[in-house]
Amino acid sequence: MSGNGVCHSGACHDGVSAAGQSAPRGALRGALRVALVGAPNVGKSALFNRLTGAYVTVSNYPGTSVEVSRGHGRIGGVSVEVLDTPGMYSLLAMTEEERVARRIVLDGGADVIVHVVDAKNLTRMLPLTLQLAEAGPPLIVALNMMDEAAARGLTVDVERLALRLGTTVVPVVAVEGQGIEELGAAILGAMTGAPAARVAYGNGVGEAIASVRRGLVGAYAADSAAVAALLLQGDEEMRGRVAQTEPDGGRAALAAADEASRAFGVPPAYRVAVERQRASDALADGVLSGARQGPPRWVESLGRLMASPATGIPVLLLVLYLGLYKFVGQFGAGTLVDWLEGSVFEGWVNPFFERLFAGLPWTWARDLFAGEYGILTLGVRYAVAIVLPIVGTFFLFFSLLEDSGYFPRLALLVDRAFKRLGLNGRAVIPLVLGFACDTMATMVTRTLETRRERVLATLLLALAIPCSAQLGVILAILAGQPLALGVWMASVLGTFVLVGALAARLLPGRPATFHMELPPLRRPRAGNVLTKTYARMHWYFLEVLPLFLLASVLLWAGRITGIFERIVSGLAPVVGALGLPRETASVFIFGFFRRDYGAAGLYDLNGTGVLDAVQLTVAAVTLTLFVPCVAQFLMMVKERGTRTAVGMFAFATVFAFTAGFVLNLALRGLGL
Repeated sequence: MSGNGVCHSGACHDGVSAAGQSAPRGALRGALRVALVGAPNVGKSALFNRLTGAYVTVSNYPGTSVEVSRGHGRIGGVSVEVLDTPGMYSLLAMTEEERVARRIVLDGGADVIVHVVDAKNLTRMLPLTLQLAEAGPPLIVALNMMDEAAARGLTVDVERLALRLGTTVVPVVAVEGQGIEELGAAILGAMTGAPAARVAYGNGVGEAIASVRRGLVGAYAADSAAVAALLLQGDEEMRGRVAQTEPDGGRAALAAADEASRAFGVPPAYRVAVERQRASDALADGVLSGARQGPPRWVESLGRLMASPATGIPVLLLVLYLGLYKFVGQFGAGTLVDWLEGSVFEGWVNPFFERLFAGLPWTWARDLFAGEYGILTLGVRYAVAIVLPIVGTFFLFFSLLEDSGYFPRLALLVDRAFKRLGLNGRAVIPLVLGFACDTMATMVTRTLETRRERVLATLLLALAIPCSAQLGVILAILAGQPLALGVWMASVLGTFVLVGALAARLLPGRPATFHMELPPLRRPRAGNVLTKTYARMHWYFLEVLPLFLLASVLLWAGRITGIFERIVSGLAPVVGALGLPRETASVFIFGFFRRDYGAAGLYDLNGTGVLDAVQLTVAAVTLTLFVPCVAQFLMMVKERGTRTAVGMFAFATVFAFTAGFVLNLALRGLGL
């Protein structure tokens, strides 16, 4: 096999201590823990949903801010806990999400590892399979997207692949539920099966790993072969762990790794990656057959059109017009909000609560529940009648684009422009997600490779990316005034480009490289789209409703104590300098609690007719650029640290009101 051989249970590494082998798993826990591992866009989430159903929780992985989905189910009468790990290309991690996935594998976080593989790209996926086999836990390969492989003329000899890998390989089509029963049986059988095969790498790599491994005598949850390979590749986190674990501080193993690195004459990570790919090609030889065909010509042509600047930009504008403006802005923020707020709440819900609490003898108590700032008549109305339909339509639109494979092509399209802002195409995912919820998007910035990128993306999210509810309300308010809408769009886009370009010049650090898996374009499946939309709406509503109720209570308390009025009076000169009436100050107070809360306040204020076209435009621009809401600010503190978050908060506040002041002067001076 071109200098690479396969062996079982460490037989390729003579004279190696048994220390570092994985301990028996599952004995101390009631549920069998299964981790789904694999590259992005291979169908882990679809498989996760098939194995767990609706019993899903999302929590931070210990010691990090990366969230991992956990679901519970039963396989053959056995209780299982399934972990949907973040996408990972290699155990040599580059991002925080990849590090979390690696820790689950290397730290004994699962009893069984299921490597989810895209059958169409088998040879690209197998290097990670080899690394997972080196790590030691019971391993199963779920060969997903078999239908797409067949459609492209590819055939996979599953039995031969399983024999060569020394582990169970299960063909599945996760989105259709095919192969799920067989995968369940394989999971249960994995605990008693033989360990997966290990590759003996050629060109001195196998010998180098063995020499490093001989210096490891400490106890590790993973097999010491995986530890040795990471040491050889110069992984800093593993070097630190070995230094703490080994009796000699890791000197023997680290010396062996350094000596092997010098002998290679090229970066060891490159040499190891080349040998793993050679081994993977050899494993796939005779397993993968058939004339590889691309997707249908029209699909391939459409994909190229989406990624090419000449045609991709018009496609993007069309997507934004139909998706954001027509569907979210007009249908969600217009039709649905008008019906829910006007017919349902103002016509039935609010009068019902006002009658219900009218009998209370205390005015303060009546106002708490059903007054101007009542938790039922204001907090619930804002959350359900104004925010929820806008967020729901955006998440539906977002899920359609996500399921179709459009986002990776959008990343290719914007990569060159984003590089001028210190980012790359990968940043388009959290930035687009910011149009749904900036809090969630700030959390997703952790997928970016460098701290510089994460800081830049967080700043732009805080300043120039309106969330779906804020965006939908503003689009609905300005829809009838094309000039006002154009000024608002130009102001926000100009801020995005200006601040991004300046921050990219001022922030230290190296530009990040761009790499992203490009999945084929697919027809979105209704079941997947609705499931994702429901899960996101459920998460968002559970987060937003308590905050809206809390904001209503604080506003009510501020009103009865006079604090609210004093804050409004304090802000009056500031909003007056922007040419805005005093009542606008309350909108900015609302916006501090939640961006969407402030947008809903502007929606109400606009309905009273106190704002002319210029004032409405200035208020919309200033509110969009205004400080991020409390939830987003707390997420910024969590992700970027208190000092950085406070600095961004202060900058956004000063910049927003300065921009509003200049915009008011410009519009009045031009007589617009």
